[in-house]
Amino acid sequence: MGGENKADVLQGTLDLMVLKTLESMGPAHGYGIARRIEQVSSDSLSLNQGTIYPALLRLQQRGWINSEWGVSENNRRAKYYSLSRLGKKQIDKETENWERIAATMARFLAPAR
Repeated sequence: MGGENKADVLQGTLDLMVLKTLESMGPAHGYGIARRIEQVSSDSLSLNQGTIYPALLRLQQRGWINSEWGVSENNRRAKYYSLSRLGKKQIDKETENWERIAATMARFLAPAR
């Protein structure tokens, strides 16, 4: 069966996942962020370069994350991303948003009484 049942990630969802990952991990490179998100999702999400890098670029353009070049574990040049002050504030906003959405969806998914 393989990848068929892996979920597609909505843009806003992925943004928050990346922000939360950087909040918990500290600065990391794109590949490390993607692997960590897959790990936390118990492998129900599959992120490739075409998914993670546009998200990182988008977050950087919004000023929610910073990036700088560094050297990865295997001695290769890699861009490291970190949470900005603005990004920390955004986590709170997005978290509230998602909690509201989740509560609303829960009401729709609850069995009718």
